[in-house]
Amino acid sequence: MGKQERIFVQGERAEAVAEIGTLIARARLAQAEIEHASQERVDELIRAMVWAVAKPGTAEEIARHTVEETQLGNYDGKYLKIFRKTRAALMDIIDDKSVGIIEEYPERNIVVFAKPVGVIGALSPSTNPEATPVIKAINAVKGRNAIVIAPHPRAKLTNKLVVDKMRAALVKMGAPADLVIAIETPTLDKTEELMRQCDRILATGGAPMVKAAYASGTPALGVGAGNAVITVDETADLDEAAEKIRMSKTLDMAASCSSDNSVLLVDAIHDEMLAKLQEKGGLILNDAQKAKLQAVLWVDGVLNARIVAQPPETIAAMAGFDIPEGTKFFIVPETGTGPDYPFSGEKLTVTMTLYRVRDIDEAIAMTNRIQAYQGQGHSCGIYSRSDANIMKLAEATRTCRVMVNQPQAASNSGNLWNGMRQTFSLGCGSWGGTGTSNNLNWRDLINETWVSKPLAVPKELPSDEALFGDVIGKLA
Repeated sequence: MGKQERIFVQGERAEAVAEIGTLIARARLAQAEIEHASQERVDELIRAMVWAVAKPGTAEEIARHTVEETQLGNYDGKYLKIFRKTRAALMDIIDDKSVGIIEEYPERNIVVFAKPVGVIGALSPSTNPEATPVIKAINAVKGRNAIVIAPHPRAKLTNKLVVDKMRAALVKMGAPADLVIAIETPTLDKTEELMRQCDRILATGGAPMVKAAYASGTPALGVGAGNAVITVDETADLDEAAEKIRMSKTLDMAASCSSDNSVLLVDAIHDEMLAKLQEKGGLILNDAQKAKLQAVLWVDGVLNARIVAQPPETIAAMAGFDIPEGTKFFIVPETGTGPDYPFSGEKLTVTMTLYRVRDIDEAIAMTNRIQAYQGQGHSCGIYSRSDANIMKLAEATRTCRVMVNQPQAASNSGNLWNGMRQTFSLGCGSWGGTGTSNNLNWRDLINETWVSKPLAVPKELPSDEALFGDVIGKLA
């Protein structure tokens, strides 16, 4: 790098430091205004924020705008996320107590107070830019924080549109607009600087940005890579399973990292279930089509961003093969896993990899092999009426979420038909390189003060015989 180039880079860096510093300062002033707000006040603010973006007319506007700007997914998927998912996320937290004493342990004489963190630095991906900023913002404000959102450059206008509507709603409610701030012209330098200057990072996005969040020196909550693996066993309702797999595989053109990447069919139902998937619009690719699809999905071993969340017609045209009318998703038969079998990894397209397995034990082993390559810790699913099979899979897989008889992409981040927390930020535990296993929400965006009073009757240590039992004899 020449001297002039170094000066230019240093200048850009200095501008990023100054711009983010100004945004953080504004956010801190706004956060100070609600630091001691009541529960009622906090909850009316987040209601206003969601209504501002999800009300009839506005939701349609945002959905259209998102597709037009990002060229990812489809209108129906975006509309569901901004209209329904945001409402569900609000419903999920609105009755939670997030102010004052939030837990009590009488037997230990302990109470727990919730305290705000300060300013949350949030990363928002291009795949869910319509609802991710809303859900992160209401969880931040629920904890009496402010939030600064760094969007993916491909979705910067959508992010601004959504944030501006929430800001206007806050002002109408008599609250500072700067409780929610968008980085309007995102750059890598600005995003990195946001992660350095904020108080806690909430990172949803690609692996490089999540790793950067953890390396920033600021406490960070990140997500792991997706690569959901779904098992259909011999006890499943096959019609229900086929429809829900179709729903999950095609939702928003598979923009979600929770989309069914691999489906494992046990021998006993393989042929019948495969026929039902074909009836739902699944196209089984032959070897030649598979090779052509592989060539367009990965370029130099990296997933091709041009094919992410695109319609099957677009992908087939790029790959150079024809598909029949009515094709909803591709079915790619596979046997192996790992780098030599790229279809065993995450695809973010309407491409489903199909494995044939002997039974639930082989399904578990295959799930672990697939996710050891990509997606470990994220999620898997099973269609089954056997509690024994369900619990065996849950116990033996390295995963934080197991969805049972549910469309994976619409379920593991929470939905009306299950009790999972509503979010687009999924912790994947140590398996996925993240610090938490839960569906991230406001509880992850607060500090807690534990108040301990003396017990009325102090605890007494038990005798050695009671505490150590037969260990004493075994170690003699």
